[in-house]
Amino acid sequence: MPGYLLRRVLGALAVLLILSAVIYGIFYLLPADPARLVCGVRCSPQDVAAVSRDLGLDQPVYVQYWHFVAAIFAGRDYPNGAGVIHCAAPCLGYSFETGQSVDSLLLAAFPVTASLTLGGAVLWVLLGVGAGLVSALRRGGLADRALTGLVLASMALPPFILGLLLILLFCVYLQWLPFPTYVGITQDPAAWAQALILPWTTLALLQAATYARLTRTSVLETLNEDHIRTARAYGLTERRIVTRHALRGALTPLVTQLALDVGVVLGGAIFTEGVFGLPGLGKLLVGAVSTVDLPVVSALTLLAGAFVVVANAVADLLYATIDPRASVR
Repeated sequence: MPGYLLRRVLGALAVLLILSAVIYGIFYLLPADPARLVCGVRCSPQDVAAVSRDLGLDQPVYVQYWHFVAAIFAGRDYPNGAGVIHCAAPCLGYSFETGQSVDSLLLAAFPVTASLTLGGAVLWVLLGVGAGLVSALRRGGLADRALTGLVLASMALPPFILGLLLILLFCVYLQWLPFPTYVGITQDPAAWAQALILPWTTLALLQAATYARLTRTSVLETLNEDHIRTARAYGLTERRIVTRHALRGALTPLVTQLALDVGVVLGGAIFTEGVFGLPGLGKLLVGAVSTVDLPVVSALTLLAGAFVVVANAVADLLYATIDPRASVR
C-alpha cells in the first residue's frame, strides 16, 4: 500500500508539471503576442513593451517558465512603473486588468464553486445511485422503464435550459423560493442553503442520469456473477446480497465517474453559475476571457486541470480501499 500511494502521488505531480508547461506554452508562447492581447489594439509600441516587461515576457522562454513555476512556491515581484508589486506564494500571477493578484481573485470565487460542487455531488450521488438501484432490481418493469425515460430526458437538457425552467417554476409561478442571491455560509447558513437549492438541483438532475445508468449496469453485472449465486445458495437474504455484495461491486465505476465530475465542476460550472448569478470560478473565467486577462485565464485553466488530476489520484486511493487487489497492479 505505501508503494502504491507513493507511485500515485509521484505520478500526479509529474502530470501537474507537464500540465503547467502545456498551459504556459498555450497562453504565452503562441504566435499572437500576449502583451498585445492584454494591452489592446489601441496601445502604442511603447505601451506594449511596458506590458511585456511587467509580465516578464521580455525574457528568454526558459526563464519565463521558471519564474512561472517558482512563483507558486516562493512568490514573485512584478514591476509596475517606478514601483514593485509583490505577489506572495503561492503566486499564480498578477492581474493588471483588475489590479489584484490572481490568488486573491481565486480565493474569493472558490468557496462559491466549492459549495455548489459539494452540495450538488451529494444530491446527484443519492439520486443517481438510488434510481439506478431501483431500476436494476425492477429490471423490465414499469419503474425501470420510467426511470430510464427520465434519465434520457435529463441527459438531453442543457444546464442553462434546466436552470431557467427551475427558476420559472419555483421562483415565478409557485413562488416557493426567492430569486437566488448568493450569501456566504459564514454570514447566514440558512440563506446560503436557500440560494443554492436550485443550483444544486440543476447539477444533480444533470449528473444523476450518468450515475443511474452506471449503477444499473454495474449492479446487473454483479448480480449475475458466480459469488452472488453462491450467496443465494447459502440462504442469504436478497437485501443483504444487494447491500453487501452487489452495491460494493458497483462502486468502482462510480468512484471513477465521481472523481472526474467533481474535478470538472470544481474547475468552474460556467453555465450553472451563469444562470443563477453565482460569483464562482466559472463566472470569473468568463469575465477574464472577455477582457483577455491572460494571467487569470491561465491560472484558472491550471487550477481546473489540477482538480481533475487530484480527484483521479484520490479515486486511485479509494480503489485500493474498495479492492485491495488494485494496489498490486
